[in-house]
Amino acid sequence: MSDGTATTTDLDVRLEKHRVELTGYCYRMLGSSFEAEDAVQDTMVRAWRSHEKFEGRSSLRSWLYRIATNVCLDMLTAGNKRARPMDLTDSTPLARAALSPRPDSTWLEPMPDVRVLPTASDPAEAAVAKESVRLAFMAALQQLPPKQRAVLILREVLAWKASEVAELLDTSVASVNSALQRARATLADRAGSAADAAVSDPLDEEQQKLLERYVAAFEGYDMAALTALLHEDAVMTMPPFDLWLRGTPDITGFMTTLGAACAGSRLLPVQVNGLPGFAQYKPDPEAGGFTPWAVQVLEISDGRLTGFHFFLDTKRWFRLFGLPLHLEAEADEIE
Repeated sequence: MSDGTATTTDLDVRLEKHRVELTGYCYRMLGSSFEAEDAVQDTMVRAWRSHEKFEGRSSLRSWLYRIATNVCLDMLTAGNKRARPMDLTDSTPLARAALSPRPDSTWLEPMPDVRVLPTASDPAEAAVAKESVRLAFMAALQQLPPKQRAVLILREVLAWKASEVAELLDTSVASVNSALQRARATLADRAGSAADAAVSDPLDEEQQKLLERYVAAFEGYDMAALTALLHEDAVMTMPPFDLWLRGTPDITGFMTTLGAACAGSRLLPVQVNGLPGFAQYKPDPEAGGFTPWAVQVLEISDGRLTGFHFFLDTKRWFRLFGLPLHLEAEADEIE
């Protein structure tokens, strides 16, 4: 009995070593934080149940990726492509702004870095991993057919050989190369959306100062200071609402009208989708202190903010990020 328990424990440990990278893979495939975690859990259960049949003809890691790929392809048979608001509609002038929600399954979802980015000793490898979970790249991936998506991720993000991918997908090397070529062409057509590519890893001094100025401007709700930080074509999105805004006048105009309740917010830094971000807490007039409102994801290019995205489903996101569901007011705010 003790030997069997030891073997089971050993298998659990070996499987768990791959959880973060598998979650990153499934997240890139599915575009959903929670579906990715469900897919990995399903993968682990299938691997655990069928481990005795695993004959070691490939590595445990390769075998897990094969299972995870099949799980994801099964989940993608419905054909749903998760998106950002700008992938679905044109920007809306502030004068016509209306908050119309769409179902959760519509949207590309945010993900904490720690859940999808394994520790990498190679800085170049770590940089590729971060770039491959950024919102613009993730949105582009969602435009690919599922098998092309798998090929591109395995070949270009995870650096698998064409022969390894062919074996995993039960196809030929020629088919893998053809799928990769088509996937690259599709992504090239969308290259203009990758405005966040200038974010350093780690953030350089200029970018860090930009974020400090952003926090001061947002917490102070200082629209003049915020305007100085925004690129003239900056975009603002707020899933689950399909509304998105372009340009400083509409963004700051929205924040002082429909978004005026965000005045007096507090921001806590988070690492999300390989980008800087913040957990936003609004003042809570009933309970005092601050209540969760949004996970913000910021895009930076050429010393300006080119995009900021507010994910508003606080019950889901704040738990996913391990964030508190209430902040107490500080003493100087109570007086």
